[in-house]
Amino acid sequence: MTILWDHDPGALETYAFALGSGVEQIQAGPRISRALGEDGSHTLVVIGPDIPLESACDLAEQERVDRPELGVILLRHRLDVNALAQALRSGVREVVQADDLPALADAVRRSEALTVQLAGHNPAAAGRDGKVITIFSAKGGVGKTTLSTNLAAYLASTGARTLLVDLDLMFGDVAISLQLTPHSSVRDVVAMSGHLDVQGIASVVTTHESSGLHVIAAPPDPADADRVPSHVVVELLRMARTAYDYVLVDTPPSFTEHVLAAFDLSDLTVLIATLDIPAIKNLRIAINTLDTLGEAKDARCIVLNRADTKVGLKPDDVESALKESIAASVPNSLSVPSSINRGVPIVLDDARGPVAVAIRELADIQIRQRFGETLPNGAKRSFGLLRSKR
Repeated sequence: MTILWDHDPGALETYAFALGSGVEQIQAGPRISRALGEDGSHTLVVIGPDIPLESACDLAEQERVDRPELGVILLRHRLDVNALAQALRSGVREVVQADDLPALADAVRRSEALTVQLAGHNPAAAGRDGKVITIFSAKGGVGKTTLSTNLAAYLASTGARTLLVDLDLMFGDVAISLQLTPHSSVRDVVAMSGHLDVQGIASVVTTHESSGLHVIAAPPDPADADRVPSHVVVELLRMARTAYDYVLVDTPPSFTEHVLAAFDLSDLTVLIATLDIPAIKNLRIAINTLDTLGEAKDARCIVLNRADTKVGLKPDDVESALKESIAASVPNSLSVPSSINRGVPIVLDDARGPVAVAIRELADIQIRQRFGETLPNGAKRSFGLLRSKR
């Protein structure tokens, strides 16, 4: 259906030829967003020529983020270059002269065709809301990137549209861990700031062929890290969650402004611990920081990596030090560095091995079940490697 936003009571009759049937006229601007939220069948908003340009642009910019498949066409009494540029920057698909009804009809047809195309690639159009999952550790060398790549590869292999964003902007290893040769990176998103859409994200992803996972790599030059503002990360993650079922974020071992932005948008934070005192101490500080930031305790889970390493500490010692339960344990295995060196996620390379089983169960229980997926056989646990404390 189409919404016509116009103050003129006779506007519906004026534009009936170009807009066709199934048009609802709304005269008050605040009712537009409410109508769009209540009825998901709306695919187009046509804004009348007497609606202020700023109001029209504000609506287009907001809906571009919330409903990227929604078309917005702006009518003007006179086409002005500056107004045209401002409208297109805000997300208006086309600007048409109000008295040119054949041109309006053509614009409507083009917008409807684009909406159909976007709806075919956008889970949000099917009523799904993608989940953002941030994987974090306050200490390096704990296997965070290995866990991120394997979780993401497994989720993608289940058929879920999955994106992995490497937010370690200086020293990110996601691409090399998967033996990818990215043509773009997070740095390329900066140029689209303010008008990023689903197509823009698609232009910077690299596909991992074995799993179908989409990856946005870290910049190849560490100096580019300072050229990626945190608001770009916010825009990227907000738009990505409309195009993917799961958006996983691999992070550096520090609280950068980009990491804080990811925490703010995350539906789940996965915190990595290992059986060594420095890692536990740093994770305790990280947990305190998340508490200070107001993150809900049930929106995070702690994963103990290399849980069976004989180093004099036990999982109970970790729980006692962190004052939080361990949600999942992943064993140590020499097959992990081998899989990393060959660029093949261990969940695909050694699917029956204990590490792969533990990672799959982590994904099934702490991610897929948490967010409402129904799993075959109730996602039964294998080998007893996962301990849920919830």
